[in-house]
Amino acid sequence: MDTQFDIIIIGAGPIGIACGLAAKKAGFSYLILEKGCLVNSLYNYPMNMTFFSTSEKIEIGGVPFVTINIKPTRNEALEYYRRVALSNQLLIHLNEGVKNVHAVNEKYEVITSLQKYLAKHIIVATGFYDIAVDLNIPGENLPKVMHYYKEPHFYAMQKVVVVGASNSSVDAALETYRKGADVTMVVRGEAISNRVKYWVKPDIENRIKEGSVKAYFNSNVIAIREKEVDIQTPQGLITLQNDYVIALTGYKPDFNFLKNIGIKLSDDALLLPNYNPETMETNMKNIFLAGVVCGGMNTHSWFIENSREHADKIINAIKENVKI
Repeated sequence: MDTQFDIIIIGAGPIGIACGLAAKKAGFSYLILEKGCLVNSLYNYPMNMTFFSTSEKIEIGGVPFVTINIKPTRNEALEYYRRVALSNQLLIHLNEGVKNVHAVNEKYEVITSLQKYLAKHIIVATGFYDIAVDLNIPGENLPKVMHYYKEPHFYAMQKVVVVGASNSSVDAALETYRKGADVTMVVRGEAISNRVKYWVKPDIENRIKEGSVKAYFNSNVIAIREKEVDIQTPQGLITLQNDYVIALTGYKPDFNFLKNIGIKLSDDALLLPNYNPETMETNMKNIFLAGVVCGGMNTHSWFIENSREHADKIINAIKENVKI
């Protein structure tokens, strides 16, 4: 087994795959390492999710993404990225998480759960979907509290509180309501987010208006118990009978991993990683960032469609400094 490469790519999501395609096309030896399954974050998206982007905007490597729908679904995306990886025979090690990266004689040693590798260049394309943003309230660790939502049937005939007003929260509220759940939304802001998909936003607003889905705006869940939740509202504290809390409060990159490999983060709440937007190289020589991990806590700034170009930027930067 080869253990030395020109480039090691950490993360086999859409952008990690795009980086692998670009590296292979340029003639570099490369390896993609992924702690879970192929496009692990997409796999863990809600089963019925529909992308905001059209299919051509999330294509990678010049490979057409063909769908009969205006907006592709999660299942179509899984099929597309799997076919891209297989048809291009990309070198990917799945279920092999990277534990650490450190410099060794002008190269980097990459230590995984299974092996050690050496590479001249590292591309970090780890996304942000694996670590949920906590509520930091009593009862959050109860089994009834979910930070991820998969599908609605499980919640049928249950009293469900959905925390948040983003796309994922709205989808969870509508889908569980339509499977027979008694749904209450708790929204920190004054309204449903304007980032919610334009064909979904009127639906949830009308369901709230007619009372099919209850909603408390300018409000926060402050405590969770086995069969109750406490909500602080503008009208005061209320207690609801409750079976499940779907707390879709957002996700964040693995900042500890970034810091441990030497990448500097901004001192403000956004924790933006330090990198050159022209080359995507970080403050660590020959370590690059690609994809949504570049946004720090501002996880809405990067998507597949506006970060897929990172792959070519990085490989072009490497080519300028390396003779193959």
